[in-house]
Order: sequence, then structure tokens, then C-alpha cells
Amino acid sequence: MSPATRQKVLGLYRKIFQIAKKWQSASGQIEETIKEKEYIKNEARTLFQKNKSVTDPKLIKQCIEECEARIEIGLHYNIPYPRPIHLPPMGLAYKQGRTLRQQEKLRKISKPIYLKSHDEVS
Repeated sequence: MSPATRQKVLGLYRKIFQIAKKWQSASGQIEETIKEKEYIKNEARTLFQKNKSVTDPKLIKQCIEECEARIEIGLHYNIPYPRPIHLPPMGLAYKQGRTLRQQEKLRKISKPIYLKSHDEVS
């Protein structure tokens, strides 16, 4: 990992913990705020630990993009949890007899970048 990439990753890690420190839940309830702060911290620790041995520059770039997307979406919508995909089951398949495997492949391709790691961890 290049020094510039390392600095970017460490900067994102610090940024997440600063966000968690200042986080206020949308409901304004203290219990909910504490729960969401803990979720942010635990999710960051888990994902950064899981990806600490990644050496492929393309994969590192993808992880950085995912992290930035999750930060922006979380701040924008004021929810720390990844937003689910709003697609009906088998909604991407053509009505011309495609098989279940092809339908699942289309759903996987359509998945937003910010949900890639969420499925692996949860």
C-alpha cells in the first residue's frame, strides 16, 4: 500500500470515529443515540480489521469508495445502517424464461457499492 493510500485509509478511519463521537440519532432518544454510536464504531472496527490484509490496489480503491459512500449516505439520511435495496424479488428478470441463477446474478450486479461489505459481515 502506498503512503498516500495508507494516509487516506487512516483518515477515513479517524473520520468515522469523529462522526461516531458527534452522532445524534434521528429520534433524539439517548438510548437510540448510544446504540447507533456503538454500531458505527463496531462496524468500522470489523470492516477495517477484515480488510487490513488487502494488498490489491483495485480492491483497496473499491473499499475506500464504499467507505466514503457509506459515510455520505449515513450523514445525509442521518441513519448509520446501510440502506437496503428496494427491488422486488426477481424484479430484474426478463419474462422470457430466464433461470433463477441468472436472476440472482442480475440482482448481485445491481447491488449498490455501499452494501457489498454489509452482506459479508452480517
